[in-house]
Formats: sequence, structure tokens, C-alpha cells
Amino acid sequence: MNNFFATLICMMVSLATYAQGQRTIKIESGDSHTDIIKKATLVVPTANQYAYKKLEFTCFVHFGVNTFTRKEWGDGFEDPKVFNLQNLDTDQWCKTAKEAGMKLVMFTAKHHDGFVLWQSRYTKHGVMSSPYKDGKGDVLKELATSCEKYGLKLGVYLSPADLYQIENKEGLYGNLSKYTERIIPRPVENRPFANKTTFKFKVDDYNEYVLNQLFELLTEYGPIHEVWFDGAHPKRKGNQQYNYLAWKKLIQTLAPEAVIFGKEDVRWCGNESGATRASEWDVVTFDEDPHQMNLFPDMHGDLGSREKLSKAKYLHYLPAETDTSIREGWFYRDETDQKVRSADDVFDIYERAVGGNATLLLNIPPNREGKFSDEDVRVLKEVGKRIQETYDNDLLKGAEGESAILDANEDSYVLGENGKGSFIITSPKKITLNRFVLQEAIQTHGQRIEKHALDAWVNNKWQQVVESTVVGYKRILRFADVTTNKLRIRILEARSKPSLSKVSAHYYTPRPPQLSINRNLKGQVTIAPKKSDFDWKTHGIDVNESISKNLVIRYTTDGKMPNEKSQIYTDSFFFKSGEVKAKAFENEQTGSLAEREFGLVKKNWTVKGTTDNKNKPENAIDADEKTYWNSGSGAPELTINLKETKTIRGFIYTPPLNFKEGLIEKGIIKVSKNGRSWKTVQTFDLGNLINDPTARTIHFAKKVKGQYIQIVSIRGAGGSSSASIAEIDILE
Repeated sequence: MNNFFATLICMMVSLATYAQGQRTIKIESGDSHTDIIKKATLVVPTANQYAYKKLEFTCFVHFGVNTFTRKEWGDGFEDPKVFNLQNLDTDQWCKTAKEAGMKLVMFTAKHHDGFVLWQSRYTKHGVMSSPYKDGKGDVLKELATSCEKYGLKLGVYLSPADLYQIENKEGLYGNLSKYTERIIPRPVENRPFANKTTFKFKVDDYNEYVLNQLFELLTEYGPIHEVWFDGAHPKRKGNQQYNYLAWKKLIQTLAPEAVIFGKEDVRWCGNESGATRASEWDVVTFDEDPHQMNLFPDMHGDLGSREKLSKAKYLHYLPAETDTSIREGWFYRDETDQKVRSADDVFDIYERAVGGNATLLLNIPPNREGKFSDEDVRVLKEVGKRIQETYDNDLLKGAEGESAILDANEDSYVLGENGKGSFIITSPKKITLNRFVLQEAIQTHGQRIEKHALDAWVNNKWQQVVESTVVGYKRILRFADVTTNKLRIRILEARSKPSLSKVSAHYYTPRPPQLSINRNLKGQVTIAPKKSDFDWKTHGIDVNESISKNLVIRYTTDGKMPNEKSQIYTDSFFFKSGEVKAKAFENEQTGSLAEREFGLVKKNWTVKGTTDNKNKPENAIDADEKTYWNSGSGAPELTINLKETKTIRGFIYTPPLNFKEGLIEKGIIKVSKNGRSWKTVQTFDLGNLINDPTARTIHFAKKVKGQYIQIVSIRGAGGSSSASIAEIDILE
């Protein structure tokens, strides 16, 4: 009875506090640092933002003409006939997403190339001009039907950039049209709208085009729960400006449950590689009222520390979305050279992103058959299995402690003392756990916890298991196995009185470890358990020390998949060139595939290039990805002498991981037999390296012979005039 009244009172207070909470708070000129921190504790999400946070794991689907041209970014010149889709299985997309534990599908209705995947009234550059169903097909409509069938929410990606509208002689982007009052939607003969809502906006031709298309997307495909605007612009024209404030009004009217990504509802995490911040604050700062802003810059680095807040003019609730792809690149290319993340990778990113107070948006690009590829499906099913097995089983069921944090009611919570708190949970029997989840009552009390620790009662005393920073909507703590019947949560630092609405304990069953394959300058290959992914800490576990005695590593060098009969790895071995594949086997379990392609052994190579005197040319061929070459203010080109003539079929460019200057976005590769007469092999485009600094493999149209290789940067990422290379590998 006491617990009932305590919870009831808590909920009543909750409603009162919620009424006081605000999404955006202005900092007044007389506010002290203490005042600002206090105001930060009153910043809470909107109902839409809170619903968005609860999605946790969502699916991105990049599909379009790029799928068929094998490009990452189209150019707007694509013939719609290239979209030769014969079969489409959106049910398979949604079934797979559901099995993975995803709750929303975000679809690229229009990417930068301008090709639309629905039956738009306002352009012919899309499915209506393609062979798919003789121009009658509507990919978005089929997806919307499948989402409803599988209980998934739907989001739409509409690229503000539009290369077709830029390159087409009658294109609307940057055509210097006047701003005049326009009626949205613009009527089209024989294509009336069932929704009779209309808007009046003073806009130019291109903004009218965007508004008309948004009207179609938001009224004819069921409820839309997220609208996604990309900030990328492959090309600009005519000083075109976007009238986002008009777009927002239309979206909020027609899709009242939707959040808008890239604006004042949801922000980009700052990279496309799945990296996460140690402390992800949802309360961030702005220099002006975000509700009146038309342009939102990308946000990097520290966003919500006390020091950062002290410089704020506005405090605003803006949660992070971590977007990355299961494949190398956003669009499907092939089943051979385009690598797919392992289940280990994806599950690790899931725990870091969702368990680090962000929403994970994982891209699964359909193939040219209109389906998710078998390998992608296999990985997603395994990830969904791991999520379900781990997090659907709360080991604290039946435990004693604060009922508000052990029940299933998200509206109940407990408050600590000012700046701290301690809560003990006792289980009726001993449990073994290696995961612990905490959630704050963000919908009523915002995000307050800055530092916390988990202790376990072991050998008749408290032992600290793990210490971490912010919590927010959800924090997943990962640590080595602990067996205990009593746990203690300690809030070490907090802004005002910290809240906890839910805690749970879990056990993740370890799998055979991921493997890392490396080769030194002399050509000696080593295969070992991978210590980390994406430079993520190993949570106090030394993988090499904790591996089982029953673990066996098997490998191949002939391109075949390793199995129980493949060569057992015992020691390093010399490998001239080609691909090494390896798997870990433990009892009856098989680990994920590790594979790596190696070029020619670099032992005797020499290299020439200008330098900044610190990062020398030799660093580009030293078989160490942690070092790199930068050309400095000299010519952005590197010349390699292989010491003998070789038949070459391509190369691998590895960019520096933590140095953004000089990443080669577009370049030329040349060969020579004598170092004087050069032949251009081909021009190459490496895509968006700043946000995804991973190795890129370029295969030549046909093999060439040469002793000297020259790589010339003709366009650096972000407009850089220098060139940087961590490693260059030459493929024989």
C-alpha cells in the first residue's frame, strides 16, 4: 500500500513537473552559471521526441538509380530506364527489419540525383519513366503497405539537393525565379488530392517544388513519423536557398507525429561510421532561437558539458541519431568487393548507440533484385537474436528495491538527493550478469546524471563493477561477468536531483571473438582476436587473455570460406598477395568472417613526395595504418617505385583515421615502366571520406604493367589542397 501511494504521489508530481518542463529555454543576460545549469534540468523532450527516443533501433533504406549504376552519388544525368527493377519485395525488407528489432523504416524517396521513387505529380524523373511495372510502379506505396503489415513506422528521406533539377535545362533548382505567393499543393489535372488542406507560402520555384513533393509524401502514404533532410550538397547553382521554415509548417500540419531530422527535432551524431560519444547530452546550446532558424549546422565535439552550457544563449532538447551502413557505402554495389559488417560489429554499435543515449539508424541497401541480400539478412537476424536473448530477459525480476525503478511503468521514477543518489537492489538468488541498463525519467526531469557507478556485493563487501558518465534515455553498461545477489547504483555527479525510471540486469552470451588480420612490411601475416571495434574500448576485458582454450582459428588464402577442415592458424606466415579469410571456431559455435585483401609486399619499395616534414612519404608504405603521409603545401602527389615491373589490377587507399586534412576525394592514378614516361590508368572517386574514413578499393578496367605508380589528388575532401595517405596497397 505504501509503495502504491508513493508511486501515485510520484506520478502526480511528475505531471506537475512536466507542465513546467520546456523544450527550449532562453538564457537571460543576468543568469549565473548556476542559473544556467538549473535551467538545463528543466529542458525536456516533446511528446514526438520522446516517442522517437523509444524507437531505439531503426532501418535506413538507400535505394534508387545508384543501385543500378553502382554509384554512391548520382549526377542527375541518369536515364530513368536504368532503374530496371524486375522484382521488388518490400515485405522481405520489413520482415527482416522486424526480426532485427527495428521499429521504423526510413526510405530514400529522393536522393541527391533527383530520381523519385513514388508517383509524383511534379516531375517525370522517377519511377513513372522507368521500366518498373511499365512506369506504373510506386516503391514507396509498396513499402508503406509492408510497414503497416509488419507493424513498423515509416519515415521519408527527401534530399534538399537535387542534381536533376540543377543539370536539367528546365530545372527549378537555382533558376533565379522570384519569390511570389504560391498555393500548396499546386493543382495537377486528373490527379486530385484526397486531403484538401492547402497552404499559402511566399517561395521561389524550387521551394514550391519541395513543398509540393512533401505534400504528396505526407498525405498519400499513411502516417509519417520522421522526415529526413540531408545536409550534403554535391553541387550548387544560382545561390539557391531553402525555405525550411515553410517546409516545417507544412510538415508539422500534415504529419503532427513526425520528428524532423537535421533540424530542431533530431540531430546527426557527427559521423557515418557508427562512432559514439562517451557522453551524449540531449540538452545542447544555440546562439539563437532554434525554432526560428532556417539553417542548422552539423554539431561536433562537446555539446552539453557544464562548460559548454555556460556559453549558451538558448538551451534546447535535441537528441542524437547515429547513422551508419551495414555495407561499405550507402547503396548496394555487389556481393564480392563490397564488404558487409559482421553481426559482432552491428551488435557492438547497437549497444554503444542505443546504450549511449542515441537512436541507431542502420542502413540496409536493397540489391538490384529489390531485396536485402542474403548476407545482410543473416547478419540482421543474428543481431535481432542477440538483442532479444540479452535484453528481453531481465535478471532483476522478483528483486527487492525501489519499486518505481523495477516496475514496467515508464512514468514512475525515484529521485536522488541534490547531485547524488544511492539505490540498492537485492535478488532472491545469485545472478550472473555482464550488462546493466539505466534510464532517466527524461520526459519529466530531463537529463541530469553526469557520472555514476555500479557496485556488486562480492565476498561480503561492495566492489565497483563499472563507472560511466551520462544516462539520459538509456545507458547500457558492459563489463566482465559478475555473480552476486546484491547490486548498488551510485549517482556520483548530477545536475539537481537525479531521476531513475528503470534499471535492469542482463547477461550476454559471448560468441567466438572477431578476428583481426594484419601483415607487416616483410609480408608476415598474423591473425588474432580483435581487441576493439571502431577504436571502442574493450570494457576492461583483454580479449587475448579471456579467449577460451577451446578456441581454434582456421583460415584460407584461396578465396574459399573457412570451415572446420581449413588450415589451423598457429603462427605468422608469409603471404605474397591476395585475400586471407579467417574464422574462429569454439565448441559448436562459429565466429564471424574476417577477411582482408593484401597487395604486393612493400619491403623494398621506395617513395617520393613533398611533405610537411612531420608526416613523411615513407609513412604511406610502411604497413602501419596509424602513420600517414601529408603533402603539406607541395604538390599533392605520391610516386612509388616497386623496384620491378608488375602486372597491376588496382589499389587500396587507406585514409588517416584521425587526420581530416588532405583526404583524397577524387584523383588520378598513373603508371610508368621507367619513371619518366607516364600513362594515366584512370580517374577515381572515393566518396565521402570525412564522415566515413575507411579503406577504399579501386579496381582497374583492365590490368596494366609498370614499375612506378603515381597517385595524384585532384580534389581533396572539404576543399583541401594537400593529399594524405595512411597506406597505399598495390593489387597484383
